[in-house]
Amino acid sequence: MTISTNPTPEHDDADSRKTVLVGVNDVFFYAKIREALLPQGYRLEKARTQSDITEKVLALHPAIVLIDMHDRSIDAFQALKTLKEDRRFATIPVLAYASHEDVATWNQARSLGVDRIVTRNEMSARTRDLVEEILAGAR
Repeated sequence: MTISTNPTPEHDDADSRKTVLVGVNDVFFYAKIREALLPQGYRLEKARTQSDITEKVLALHPAIVLIDMHDRSIDAFQALKTLKEDRRFATIPVLAYASHEDVATWNQARSLGVDRIVTRNEMSARTRDLVEEILAGAR
């Protein structure tokens, strides 16, 4: 399984069901996500900037979006707002993680419609399970 870094103009529904848009630039966490999802047949697409989120969601129609709420390269709150307020994207589930101590971030993410927010530790330990739980609920 390879990691695609360029969106392809053509995709099929089967590919979309396994595509995960990852808004995580932390090398450690990206490696954890990759390690958890690639062996299960997921295709990862990395969003490095705020504009990548919208562009890649439009191009790829991912099954789920993963966001680090503390990533400095991506305005996670704006990304979440865009994904949940635009009716073209509103059904795409968003899994986010943040520090357990940052209650304000958790509350704001919830108010913007995040499907699930977890601690950094839980994301690290249960990435595959979390993704599969959310995707099972989205069907």
